[in-house]
Amino acid sequence: MPEQSYANHRQFVPAFHYVLSPILLLTLIGSCVNLYHSFGNHDRIYSASLIVVLTVGLTLTAFLARIFALKAQDRAIRAEENLRCFALTGKLLDARLSVGQVVALRFASDGEFVELARRAADQGMSPDDIKKAVQNWRADTHRV
Repeated sequence: MPEQSYANHRQFVPAFHYVLSPILLLTLIGSCVNLYHSFGNHDRIYSASLIVVLTVGLTLTAFLARIFALKAQDRAIRAEENLRCFALTGKLLDARLSVGQVVALRFASDGEFVELARRAADQGMSPDDIKKAVQNWRADTHRV
């Protein structure tokens, strides 16, 4: 794997992004078309509407599962970075930092972490700006 940097740090899960998402989208479109064609046909309308409802439920389940996993990772990263900040400074992270900012700070090396965290809190830097400001990239290959 090449060395991680700002340019290549985003990770995609091929099974989710390139297989499951398109399948769910196509199934949702197909079930809606089926429902549309079922209007006026009382024999098909129930099963067609049931397929749409189930497809919407399955799609929501897939995306919520992904969001919930990312939220859990965000909480773990916030705890890790709080511990890192405490180990480096004897203080916890600034309470003004958002979760997104803390998640972006995880890429900063120990040498620049404290100053970058202070700047991020004082200037309200966006997570993307924080990542761009990192000089010595600290790779995180575990987040998906």
